[in-house]
Amino acid sequence: MPLRERLKRTMLRVGYVTGGDPTANTLRVEMISGNIKEYRYDHLVVALGSVSRVLPIPGLTEHAIGFKTIAEATALRNRIVRHFELAEGLDDKDQRAAYLSFVFVGGGYAGLEGIAELADFARDALKRYPRCRETGTRFTLIDAADRIMPEIQPQLADFTKTVLGKRGVEFRLNTTVKEVRDDAVVLSDGDTLIARTVVWTAGVRASPVAERLGLALDNGRIICDSTMRVEGYDNVWALGDIAAVPDAARPGFPCPPTAQHAIRQGKLLGKNIVAVMEGKAPKPFTFKTLGAFADLGRHTAVANLMGLRVKGFIAWAICRFYHLAWLPGADSKSRLIADWSVEILFPRDLAEMGQLGHPPALGDTGPAAPLPEARPVAALQPPAGQSPTD
Repeated sequence: MPLRERLKRTMLRVGYVTGGDPTANTLRVEMISGNIKEYRYDHLVVALGSVSRVLPIPGLTEHAIGFKTIAEATALRNRIVRHFELAEGLDDKDQRAAYLSFVFVGGGYAGLEGIAELADFARDALKRYPRCRETGTRFTLIDAADRIMPEIQPQLADFTKTVLGKRGVEFRLNTTVKEVRDDAVVLSDGDTLIARTVVWTAGVRASPVAERLGLALDNGRIICDSTMRVEGYDNVWALGDIAAVPDAARPGFPCPPTAQHAIRQGKLLGKNIVAVMEGKAPKPFTFKTLGAFADLGRHTAVANLMGLRVKGFIAWAICRFYHLAWLPGADSKSRLIADWSVEILFPRDLAEMGQLGHPPALGDTGPAAPLPEARPVAALQPPAGQSPTD
């Protein structure tokens, strides 16, 4: 959602937050032009979100790809199509199998939804690649826990595992990754999985820019009270993944880093700032989780709605309508409905988009520019002490 499209009464400046002094009400920003600018504020709201949590596993940052942004999802889609093309031209079946094997690390929402969609996409793509269809694809999900998706009820987690198992997804639970290589993943149980695509979805952590703002932190998240006011300051606020706002549903714990919490925190925080400016007391954040969804590909999902278990097509439909309802703007809703309608009526588009934004040099009549490799996990992390923000 373009910010300038929605924030019509807001002055937007794009840059990297490099530090700040909350005692002097100042914030230092490196603008995209390269200039350093210092902003003074009456109230500061920190809502920089999170980045992928990366563990010190040999080869992880060199060979794995994250799955947190649209850019990474697009890069992963391009990698699948490219690997299908490479595998189709190989005579050696073992080499072909390596390009058709995909490993996801992390059994939370991102990992399950990612591997489900990827398996669906690959299944449709195989119809166009006869030699790849002969070899077949392999999808494996690895997680250190003894079950997938601990956020939902065990019955729904078991249903998810059964559905994906029927699609050929393998589960390696109670297992961790010891090393990631260019063509393989070494597991803690001694096994080695041959695969040239490893997707890292093992959690997130607060944006590292929080460490540069001089604010109190708890496991990297900014410590706040129930009104989202930062500890020790009357005019500094935080919300979303970067903020440790007390969870009304779980006393003693911060709110989970989910969109349904962040959206409602934003609405209340705006009202709280207005209240403080008018000399009134801010209100505490008391929202409790209403439920959880996990989209498992075309027309299948699982959902926990205030304790009610829903699965299959009904859960998928509820999930779609829920996301549609929260999308701001009638024009954006209309575009999304049109996209979904086309998706239902027609098969997936297998066109490769790897060269978009990478045009050849003017006058170059040679081979097209090489396709960019999927971004490694390390590329998810901003420069030291910096985080892009508007």
